[in-house]
Amino acid sequence: MQAETAIGAVVAGLGLVVAAIALSRWQRLGLVPNILIATGRAVLQLIVLGYVLSVVFAPPQSPVLILFVVAILLIVAAIVTRNRISQKLPRLLPWVIGSVLVSTALTVGYTQLLIVRSQPWYDPQFLIPLSGIVLSNAMNGATIAGERLVSAFASHQAEIETHLSLGATPTHAIAAHRRDAIRAGVLPTLNTMTIVGLATLPTVLSGQLLGGADPVSAIALEIIILIMLAFSTLVVTIALTSGICRQFFNDAAQLLNL
Repeated sequence: MQAETAIGAVVAGLGLVVAAIALSRWQRLGLVPNILIATGRAVLQLIVLGYVLSVVFAPPQSPVLILFVVAILLIVAAIVTRNRISQKLPRLLPWVIGSVLVSTALTVGYTQLLIVRSQPWYDPQFLIPLSGIVLSNAMNGATIAGERLVSAFASHQAEIETHLSLGATPTHAIAAHRRDAIRAGVLPTLNTMTIVGLATLPTVLSGQLLGGADPVSAIALEIIILIMLAFSTLVVTIALTSGICRQFFNDAAQLLNL
């Protein structure tokens, strides 16, 4: 799609925003400010991103600049994840950053080196989109798992303290609730995988098809991405829940009331 055509398409697409505003006012939903803010932010942020990526993709491509863009995406994803977890633990952000970094580095590194095998390894055509997809899904999984676990500490405090008083270690006292939190974070991705191609077409696959890609090649890429998302989400939820658990117990294995 040419730049002029793309701009015209975006302008035409704003007609749907006007229609959404009209529907909101008709049903008295009070969503007009939310729609305007969300649309404005999306358009502004994507325009800025477009200019940034045009610089990053322009030759000669700098690995430092490319990794800097990925690092910004990672930090923003970590901050959003931390803010979405209702209980503001004092050392949560470093654990979120570390968990997201490990899951993204393992997943994207494996994919880049053994599957895509891009040359050079920092090719932004693959590194930036794959990192962005993994970070987005990891952010959602980590948020769900983290929120589920801190809620379990709040609602099952007496149960956890009973286990501790009977000689259980902190790891064993919270093990069942941690497993539930990890499952809650991972299951949305697994559920998506079970119905993909039947009831849904993933965004990446749809984008590839709209761009004129060969359907078989687009599907192969989507399969790789779904496997990446399942692995990265599992890693980030395991790492983050481990970090959260550590903050709720002191060195004497006593439950803290944070």
